[in-house]
This record gives sequence, structure tokens and C-alpha cells, in this order.
Amino acid sequence: MFYNKLNLKNIQSFSSEERRIEHMAKKTASPKKVAVLVEENVHDLEFWYPYHRLAEAGFMPVIMGPESGKKYTGKMGSVIEAAVSPADMDPKDTAGVVIPGGWAPDRLRTHRSIVDFVRKVHAAGGVVAAICHGGSVLVSAGIVKGERVTSYVSIKDDLVLAGA
Repeated sequence: MFYNKLNLKNIQSFSSEERRIEHMAKKTASPKKVAVLVEENVHDLEFWYPYHRLAEAGFMPVIMGPESGKKYTGKMGSVIEAAVSPADMDPKDTAGVVIPGGWAPDRLRTHRSIVDFVRKVHAAGGVVAAICHGGSVLVSAGIVKGERVTSYVSIKDDLVLAGA
């Protein structure tokens, strides 16, 4: 499979990358924070690609998991440490939240703190982006009614039944 050739298991230490992200964010007068959610079996590429693009665009991507400081392993083997939990960020001061796919959304939607955070960011006018299976978190947050959304085909019925 193509993904196996990427050998993402070697991407373990992000200290220099974290310094680069901090440097890029400092170039913006007051970088807006965007939470990028993580849980076990997140799709590595669906996590890291938005993370880096947000940083390049001048945002401050913040890795958020159910537990701050916990390390989560992606489907392709990268280890991602949550910098914060929902209790550590104010949804009103958060420009948006990214929910990557993989199997992580199925776990994320069981954490009331994560679901509440997503709902509050949405209510505050923040951007909520869901990739692949990420739409399942939107269903749990109750924010899809009347919205046009995309998803992985297996959760289409869930989204439609929730009013999307």
C-alpha cells in the first residue's frame, strides 16, 4: 500500500518542527489558535497535513486530545502528543477546530469534553472542519442540522439522520 512506503514511524521527535511552528506563528501579530484533535488511530496524513498548512497560513495549530500530555499513535505509526485538553483552551478564543479522520473520531465522540468543545467553538462562530470520519463528532455535537457537509461514505446515513 502507498502509505506504508511513507514510513511515518520514523517521525517521532517534533522538537525542531515545534520550534518552526512557533517561529511562523510569531511572525503574525497575534496568531489565532486552531485546535487539531487527536486520539488513537487518527489518520496520520489527515492530522499532519492540516496542522502544517494552518501553521504556514499564520495560525497557531494546537494539538488537543482528551488528555493533555498523553501520546496517541496514528494508524500509520506516528506518535502525537496532545499539548492540551479541552479544559485548557477557551472555545471563544479559538478560531477553529479540525477533526481528522481515521478511527479517532469514533473515540473522540465518546469524550463529552471534546464534543462540548466542538459545539462551543461552532456556537462562537469558529470554523469547524471535519475530515473523513470526523463528521461523526459533528453528529454527536448536534451541529449538522441544516448544514451541507461531506464525509466518508460509511457515516453518510448518520449525518443525514442528524439533519444534514
